[in-house]
Amino acid sequence: MRKVTRRFLYSLLLLTPAILGGCGLLGLGGGGGDQGELVGVPGREGWVMTLPYGMVPIPAGTFHMGQADEDPASTQINFNKQITIGSFYMDDTEITNNEYRQFINQLLEDSVSVLGEDKIMSDYYPDTTVWVRDFAHHMGDPVQDYYYWHPGYDDYPVVGVNWEAAIYFSKWRTAYWADFRRSIGEVPMPSFRLPNEAEWEYAARGGRDMAKYPWGNPYIRNSKGCMLANFKPGRGNFYDDGFAYTAPVASYFANDYGLYDMAGNVAEWCLDDFSPISVPTVWDLNPQYIDKRTDPNSAKYDPDILPKKVIRGGSWKDVAYYLETGTRTFEFKDSVRAYIGFRNAMTHLGRSSGTEF
Repeated sequence: MRKVTRRFLYSLLLLTPAILGGCGLLGLGGGGGDQGELVGVPGREGWVMTLPYGMVPIPAGTFHMGQADEDPASTQINFNKQITIGSFYMDDTEITNNEYRQFINQLLEDSVSVLGEDKIMSDYYPDTTVWVRDFAHHMGDPVQDYYYWHPGYDDYPVVGVNWEAAIYFSKWRTAYWADFRRSIGEVPMPSFRLPNEAEWEYAARGGRDMAKYPWGNPYIRNSKGCMLANFKPGRGNFYDDGFAYTAPVASYFANDYGLYDMAGNVAEWCLDDFSPISVPTVWDLNPQYIDKRTDPNSAKYDPDILPKKVIRGGSWKDVAYYLETGTRTFEFKDSVRAYIGFRNAMTHLGRSSGTEF
């Protein structure tokens, strides 16, 4: 009896829109060929999550964010907290001079009429004078003269780029690839962006929860006595790791996710605003801290506050403490430095099949 009743009601539901909708009584129309069923919009394009060139997949997981060793500076700004991170893609190396040059050349070729050459050169072109200005009583002229433009430095990480320029590069890279994918009939991929602080730390650990360094614990040399990163060993033996300044990307071993230079070489911009109290403040799933006081679109915006952005990983001029996966520090977002670069991340859509991770 129940089946008969359900069939009758189903027939009535199919018939009612035909009677009312056809006469315009519902004001909604009909006749879509779907027999009145909610079946979704037909003819949608297929979707395959494509791994971009130069990136590696980072699987979703849970880790303990925060310091993995003592806090010698007694900052107390990075107590341990269990965090879950969704899957994403990340550049296997820092953005190089030659990769950034592709961006600058495209702007000068296609965007001068929109942005103006002066803006491109002042806001986005790497500031090579950082090699002289960042360090007192230092002969940085040779590096300043050759670092960005000379082919000998093509595979070195770009520096002298502030946070805003890194954000604009990410938007350009997104549009550049999206235009190509549209030209071949493919759906655009998710946007390139800077990683947030939690993503960066999760990726740097390479699946080694509570690891002090991207390669594990607790040493900065391997069994043969070779340095595992480009930084400032001891009290100033810069060349002990093989390079006086920056090194070509991927000069040292990758971590277990296939990421190079997550410690040393150049520190890296993250999306987050810096706050000493952000770790206990943020949510424990894909956290990101944004200070509303520095957001011009927020009602709490305060133009007198200089925005500080998180930088991670330490650099060629830093001691080993800054290479630790849990060490937090910052720089003002309009600053350009000879020791800060960046790399991109991209959100992975949907659940992974597991094969790409």
